[in-house]
Amino acid sequence: MDRHRTLLHLGQQLSAATAAGDWAALAAINTLMGSTLPQLAAQGKWNPAERAALAALRELHLAAVAKVDGAAAELGQHMHDLTNNREGWLAYALDSDNAPTGTQA
Repeated sequence: MDRHRTLLHLGQQLSAATAAGDWAALAAINTLMGSTLPQLAAQGKWNPAERAALAALRELHLAAVAKVDGAAAELGQHMHDLTNNREGWLAYALDSDNAPTGTQA
């Protein structure tokens, strides 16, 4: 297995999934990295090009984690806002159900 090429390929996949906000792809790549990296490490010492590719992959992974954390925080805030405004949404929904539609029965 060409470690340098594998690391670059993982980095490309990780970068693309992060840019697209593709959470399912990020999860799959994270799982793949978890199984692939130990296999690559078991092949012996890393050469300078492999170490550079591994460092770049680490940075891409940190960026992906930051994006996921940001999206989770944003979703959490949205859920919090929905919960806080629940009574208003319910009142609006009930009022909308009772509003005249302009049609006659």
